[in-house]
Amino acid sequence: MDTTALRGAYDRLFDAAAVPDLGDAHDGGWNADQILAHLLSVDASIAAVALGVVAGARPTFDNRICLDTWNLDRIIAEHSGRSDLMEHVRSQAAVLCDIADQLSEQAASVPVPSLLLSNDALVLDQPIPLASLIDGLAEDHVPAHTQQLLELRVAVPGHA
Repeated sequence: MDTTALRGAYDRLFDAAAVPDLGDAHDGGWNADQILAHLLSVDASIAAVALGVVAGARPTFDNRICLDTWNLDRIIAEHSGRSDLMEHVRSQAAVLCDIADQLSEQAASVPVPSLLLSNDALVLDQPIPLASLIDGLAEDHVPAHTQQLLELRVAVPGHA
């Protein structure tokens, strides 16, 4: 697989996450640390699925644990602050990309039964190729969370 787009999406996300004045979501949504913890959980889960496929297993992907508030809080608590959390996300994203870079076409085409929820709504409940699961991160998932981070910037009075 070619992970150029995914690596680029993560570069943009890390730029957005590095902004010092990230506040809370106006709609009661996730804060920056929760977004980063979610990404860490998703990337680790998909990396595990990819390695399972390579090993000959037929794993499934279910993102519910990646959305669980208790799990996100646990991940955040394991880090000494946002910069430490960002470094772990950066490292985990690199691991995922390195695994994806090594997938054969045959492995990348293996259908993975997938259950995806977003905002308590079912987005997907069917098998999709492993490559589509990974490409979906670059095409939608990481950019959507980058936008969430950008929306958390605290407006400074007198600045546009």
